[in-house]
Amino acid sequence: MAAIIAVAGEHGRAVIVTMMIELSAPLLLRAYASGIFPMAESADSEELYWFDPERRGILPLDGFHVPRKLRKTVRRGAFDLRFDHAFRAVIEACAEPTPDRPKTWINADILRLYTELHESGFAHSVECWADGRLVGGLYGVSLGGAFFGESMFSRVTDASKVALVHLVARLRAGGYTLLDAQFVTEHLSQFGAVEIARSEYRRRLAAALPVQSRFRAVDQDRAIAELLGGEG
Repeated sequence: MAAIIAVAGEHGRAVIVTMMIELSAPLLLRAYASGIFPMAESADSEELYWFDPERRGILPLDGFHVPRKLRKTVRRGAFDLRFDHAFRAVIEACAEPTPDRPKTWINADILRLYTELHESGFAHSVECWADGRLVGGLYGVSLGGAFFGESMFSRVTDASKVALVHLVARLRAGGYTLLDAQFVTEHLSQFGAVEIARSEYRRRLAAALPVQSRFRAVDQDRAIAELLGGEG
């Protein structure tokens, strides 16, 4: 059994409920299907906080913006792109503290649960490799036509951004309709991330869950070409 604290925003206030429940991958999937996602306070924490924010960040798949300089980097093929090649290594890299992020929300339970989801086909990684080294990437959860982005990391310039562009290209080609970013940050705003109300998010989530999508059976070169089009 593990201690869980549920946090849901209601009119700008947090509703906190403490309980003891068994953490499992199926429970995690049910939470995502309900619009809830977990985070730990720190890597050493034994508790998970469940979030249902009043405002939700999404990246519109139809209106995703690739900045001109990044577009050139993607076209140049600066990295070797791989998918689901080193999923656990991606989470571990996302959990590493950095000067900009000295504390991480990824604890042992997060690492275990998402690895189980990956082994069951419900979680995926997008990875940037250079000279045989994993230098950037991201991971998230896939459920129906919804993809829930969790975290990303970079060890070299633009690696996580390139991974995000490749993720969006793959989701578009694979028939996904919703890319959940959880919260809008300055980093994500440059790609067109927007905030929507909880009610609107749940409406879009309900519409996305029954969609038949595919993550692995995608022609990535074609997907990227269609995303970038003929611009810049």
